[in-house]
Amino acid sequence: MKINCQEHRITMELLALKIRLEKGIPDPIERKEIADRIKTLEEALDLV
Repeated sequence: MKINCQEHRITMELLALKIRLEKGIPDPIERKEIADRIKTLEEALDLV
């Protein structure tokens, strides 16, 4: 079984950002930046 370290890193970052977003972020600018980063990571992993 081969493990792609780059893909694993992206997956872990995506998970962390989703959890952070679910907990709630009061700053709307930061919330939008995180949502944009999630979208970018999902596209990188072909999840969209």
